[in-house]
Amino acid sequence: MTLLSIIIFLLVGGISGWLAGLLITGRGFGIVGDIIVGIIGAFIGGFVLLFFGLAGLFGAGIIGAVIVAFIGAVILLSVIKLIKKI
Repeated sequence: MTLLSIIIFLLVGGISGWLAGLLITGRGFGIVGDIIVGIIGAFIGGFVLLFFGLAGLFGAGIIGAVIVAFIGAVILLSVIKLIKKI
């Protein structure tokens, strides 16, 4: 992995985690928390969209990656909210 791909990876995670935090809880989780939520959300979103056959729906690129990670982060935070009050 190059330095640029790591920066993009962290940027996508941060943006998607922050947006999902705003949608679900009304606030973010700090920079590190947003990045962690976004990265985990990217794995969940990729798996869910692949499972339902929608993997190519959002295209490749940074915008598509943010959308997929955002969907996964919303799923993650929704499940956490059901289990525990955030």
